[in-house]
Amino acid sequence: MNTLPIGCGGTSIANRPDRSPSPDTFERLMSAVDPDEIERCLVEHGRKFLDTLAEKQVVIDGKKLRGTSPKQHGSKGDYIMNAYVSENHIVVGQQRLKDKENEIVAIPQLLEKLDIEGATISIDAIGTQINIAQNILDRKAHYFLAVKDNQGALNEQVIDAFRYNKPTDSASQMDADHGRIETRDCRILKADTIEDKDVLARWPGLKTLVEVTSTVDYGDHTATAVRRYISDEVYPKAAYFNMLARGHWSIENQLHWNLDVTFLEDACRARKGYASLNLSTIRKLAMQVIKEHVDKSSLKKRRFKASLSNDYLTDMLLKAKF
Repeated sequence: MNTLPIGCGGTSIANRPDRSPSPDTFERLMSAVDPDEIERCLVEHGRKFLDTLAEKQVVIDGKKLRGTSPKQHGSKGDYIMNAYVSENHIVVGQQRLKDKENEIVAIPQLLEKLDIEGATISIDAIGTQINIAQNILDRKAHYFLAVKDNQGALNEQVIDAFRYNKPTDSASQMDADHGRIETRDCRILKADTIEDKDVLARWPGLKTLVEVTSTVDYGDHTATAVRRYISDEVYPKAAYFNMLARGHWSIENQLHWNLDVTFLEDACRARKGYASLNLSTIRKLAMQVIKEHVDKSSLKKRRFKASLSNDYLTDMLLKAKF
């Protein structure tokens, strides 16, 4: 019987079943496996908990795989764009791309994979494009798009609208976590307060302007940031849009942060074939399984306990509804 070397004095997996395969062996395996099949496992696992995206917030954002392209800086390098349901902490789709600028092309491709009817799609400023907004509306979904300097005319008009008009409603929300206190003050306006009607007319279905001021108290200092969004939804209460703004950042705080800290994704150098994409998918699936197993330990400690105890791991997998 042929065996694969594990990188330890020629010892094979068959001869030493107590030893794990080497990283090179894992990379060879993951580079050859069809990524669509592993992604299907991730999506199917999520569907056991969430059978529809209607009335859910789906956050779309890209994450750089720094370990696969350590010499490429800034927006250059390998990225994976994730579609993440903020309320349920579940990844429902992903798309691999080269360089961050390609997100504009990749977003419609990722949306095409999803049944987004009735959902609210939130995207960072790079995805704030007229054709993407129209694509979302055509799929009978809603958009919540960040506005920054990349949309200069729109950004200026939104800033002026809040500067010269009284908001139709406002709401405040406070969170305390990890020794810091964050206060988010949200104000909303009707989109027709935009003075330049040509700018307003370019954005399909635009109904609401949103401005959120975030103040974070770290104890010894404070930091303030102002973020602006546009939406096709018409809600009279700012608390709803404040919730969307908070949910929009959950992909950074709940998904990307855990991939880096709990699973050390940025340290992974696997780059052959499909290896980087497949390993990222497996990490997301493992994270969903770990999160489903609720106890008092952190995600990192739950993962470590699963590596030490077969009973703990078995119990975790049984609760994962595979």
